[in-house]
Amino acid sequence: MSQTNHKIALLLRFGIGLMIIWLAFQVANRFQFRLDMTEEKRYSISDATKNLLGRLEGDVVIEVYLAGELPSNFIRFQKGIRETLEEFAIYSTGSFDVRFVDPTQAQSTQARNQFFQGLINQGIQPTNLNFSKDGQNTQKMIFPGAIVTYQGRELAVNLLKGSRAGNPDEIINQSIEGLEYEFANTIQQLASSGRKRIGLVTGHDEPDSTLLGGLTNLVLSKYDLFKVNLPEKSTPLVGYDLLLITKPSAEFTDDEKFLLDQYVMKGGRLAFFMDVLSINIDSALMSSSVAIPVKTNLEDLLFKYGIRINQNYVADLNAGQLPVITGNIGDQAQITMLDWPYFPVITNYGTHPVVRNMDAVMLKMASSIDTVKAPGVNKYPLFSSSANSKVIGYPVEVSLNDLRGTLRPEAFQAGPQVMGYLLEGNFTSLYKNRFAPPAFRNVDKIDDGAKSKIVVIADGNIITNELNPENGQPLPLGTMPYSQSSYGNENLVKNIIDYLVDEDGLIQTRSKEVKIRPLNKVKVRAEKVQWQIINIVIPIVLLILFGLVKVYLRKRSNKF
Repeated sequence: MSQTNHKIALLLRFGIGLMIIWLAFQVANRFQFRLDMTEEKRYSISDATKNLLGRLEGDVVIEVYLAGELPSNFIRFQKGIRETLEEFAIYSTGSFDVRFVDPTQAQSTQARNQFFQGLINQGIQPTNLNFSKDGQNTQKMIFPGAIVTYQGRELAVNLLKGSRAGNPDEIINQSIEGLEYEFANTIQQLASSGRKRIGLVTGHDEPDSTLLGGLTNLVLSKYDLFKVNLPEKSTPLVGYDLLLITKPSAEFTDDEKFLLDQYVMKGGRLAFFMDVLSINIDSALMSSSVAIPVKTNLEDLLFKYGIRINQNYVADLNAGQLPVITGNIGDQAQITMLDWPYFPVITNYGTHPVVRNMDAVMLKMASSIDTVKAPGVNKYPLFSSSANSKVIGYPVEVSLNDLRGTLRPEAFQAGPQVMGYLLEGNFTSLYKNRFAPPAFRNVDKIDDGAKSKIVVIADGNIITNELNPENGQPLPLGTMPYSQSSYGNENLVKNIIDYLVDEDGLIQTRSKEVKIRPLNKVKVRAEKVQWQIINIVIPIVLLILFGLVKVYLRKRSNKF
């Protein structure tokens, strides 16, 4: 072959190669696909999130307040946020503008403090970090949250979440697992054209509006809330996405149970937060008090749906505290915070997405729950007490003596006791093979219901709030003013409500798992030299061999 023909052949090959590359880019641009090779699919987002992003009609702007100098675990957290939002941008129909901002970079101390206060007012919770830098301890306030803006509306989202019982790396990992849900849920709130309708059932001596202020504020932040005075209802319950039964202490009539039952048969959702025993804690702290049954007349309805709340109290060594007057200094009462076993602190959660990575929750005078046979209904335990529990059956006497001295561990050997259940499936009517109440004989009774969901929590106090001792205003659920502690009650109730009204399945994204795969430090030290040779020496040797073989082949071809 002549030199000219050889050059032409090389140019043709080069041109054909460029054409193939161009065609490959065109095909890849037209038929995009992504392949997640990780075992737990950590870089993939759910179909529910993709559908949500595909329905967006405007641009999304997200400012993440996690930038600047950070320790290694928060750099990993920042990377997880960036990767999640990059995945969101791929499936969004509008533009996705993501900015990482360092709140500490304000020009002056005053401007920085104003910026900090503005973020706090918008609902982003700060976190103080202590980490080592160049051998010195460094303190820094960070705001691990974001502001999401869509079509002129904005919402704050806190991203650092998880069980405080874990170590910092576990909390970061749990927060990364929840990123998709937190962002998708916030975008859904902003993009939703209509708000879900939640009904608050009244008429049975429920707590007053002051004690339900925290619940009311929580619901109204995302949904519309309506009072449903059940005793005054004479027509079927329609127009509500969820009904809340909040610590009733008076009986439901047969007419009222029929209304609730037929609401469920039509696919309506219910959440019961109930006490089956009532006690005056103030009297118990003065001397002793005996719990009395709360007659709600709902036992047969719950039994038909697959649940029985037992007439007992669950005591737990893993417990919250109660302020108790233990003496006087002059004319001032001496108040001491003492562990109260009837206030179990929950850290044992089920596997359902509703309670995944939940922080500790504190119950007050809660009962255990058993399940009974209910065809077509799946039952998911949400949480239980610790292994160091005991069950005190009715009649229950509660006394200040329970706080005095050392609680004996050998008395708390009953094991975990479930106190919250999610029921899901096709429920059978309580009134199947029975006449409807006389007032509803002309209503078409449904015996076998459509698919529905019900949550039963055997503690009515979980949806009541404490009051701010300074101004008497309702505190968020789970906030204890005397012990200066905060529990995850609000997040638990929020997750329950979100799941029960969720039609898109977004909350299923909370089941995402990101596994931590730490290196075996002992093995690393033992095999350090071996892996250094494999990673450094062997590639160099292979490169030299490749060069020698190529030179040999070239010399050999020149001979011919």
